[in-house]
Amino acid sequence: SAVDKPPVRRVAIFGGTHGNELSGIFLVKHWQENGAEIQRTGMEVKPFLTNPRAVKKCTRYIDCDLNRVFDPDNLGRTVVEDIPYEVRRAQEINHIFGPKGSDDAYDLIFDLHNTTSNMGGTLILENSRDDFTIQMFHYIKNALAPERCPVLLIEHPSLKYATTRSVAKHPVGKYEK
Repeated sequence: SAVDKPPVRRVAIFGGTHGNELSGIFLVKHWQENGAEIQRTGMEVKPFLTNPRAVKKCTRYIDCDLNRVFDPDNLGRTVVEDIPYEVRRAQEINHIFGPKGSDDAYDLIFDLHNTTSNMGGTLILENSRDDFTIQMFHYIKNALAPERCPVLLIEHPSLKYATTRSVAKHPVGKYEK
């Protein structure tokens, strides 16, 4: 049960996974300069710019999509001269916030994105058996009411996600129009 789980102590807020999605970039930069509004007693909350080179160029990515390379093959690749920038960055992020799948991984990562789809503010859930995240989404939806906040379940029976946020024990995607 959820009561048996250890408390959430380490939370990261990612922006700039795609360098042309400006809402998360703006918020992360704001919170890096003034983090008081996201700090909570007994909890570490770390705002983090995930793909700074793509952000600087205001482009989705430099060599490949950072949001697709957090798989064992890429995370375990030997760092050589011609390794794609985002693969090297994924390894750095995994080192700071992971390792993915370990007890040492951050408890929760919010990965902030923009979309051109008319879906409003939408939360992305990757695992329907993640009781903590389901309860948190319920809380968020109630707090935002009467505004709509759809939850999109992208669970797949055999696919292991390689998203930036998948490093955390509880990955959360947040998409904003």
